[in-house]
Amino acid sequence: MAYRAVWGVVFAAGVVCWPLAAGAQAEKLDRAFEEQRGIDREARASQGSVSGLDDETQKLLGEYRRALTDAESYTTYAKQLEVQVQSQHEELAEMERQLQEIETTSREVLPLMQSMLDTLEQFVALDVPFLVEERQKRVATLKQMMGRADVAMSEKYRRIVEAYQVEMDYGRTIEAYEGELAGESGDPRTVQFLRVGRVTLLYQTLDGHETGYWDANQKAWVVDGDYAHGFKEGIGVAKKARAPEMLIVPVPAPTGEAS
Repeated sequence: MAYRAVWGVVFAAGVVCWPLAAGAQAEKLDRAFEEQRGIDREARASQGSVSGLDDETQKLLGEYRRALTDAESYTTYAKQLEVQVQSQHEELAEMERQLQEIETTSREVLPLMQSMLDTLEQFVALDVPFLVEERQKRVATLKQMMGRADVAMSEKYRRIVEAYQVEMDYGRTIEAYEGELAGESGDPRTVQFLRVGRVTLLYQTLDGHETGYWDANQKAWVVDGDYAHGFKEGIGVAKKARAPEMLIVPVPAPTGEAS
């Protein structure tokens, strides 16, 4: 009876210890699982951090590459600007040089143009008196133009040369026109003029009764009916009514002795 009692006590103690041991083991397992879950959470968090760092690194790398590309582009652009600025400096220097040359040329050309204009005015005054008013007006307009600041120097020179060209053309053409001629009483008469180059200037009254020519030696008009026929032929040539042919007109004799 005593043995059975002891065994019963031992058995009872074993039964009591077994639930205790199983509970401790389960608690350890729970703690192990919880630690593993914690480790897993930390691993996922670490992986997320690594992924975030990788994305940030890629972003920074892209920005760095773009910065390098922009820096290269800015460097190339700066070099181009430097070349353009240098070219502009050279152009400015060239323009300054040209302005100085223009100023020097203006000082030299202006007296020359004024001399050309004075010569032209004197030439018209001493020349055969054809289209007198028209030619004098041309010279007067040029003289007025010389004092204008709004007309370029090149334009002034061009106009003077153009006037010289017109005067040169008079020597190669034949022309008929109507104009006024002072009569013996001083009253002007309307007559028809015939200019043959600068060689001869004839006139004839509108009724055809009087014909004359300009005597360059006497500086006067001379009445001479012998040239009436030549005058009519010359009028036909000037008006292109007949073909050019030899005309009988007065020609001033050369003056002075041959050297």
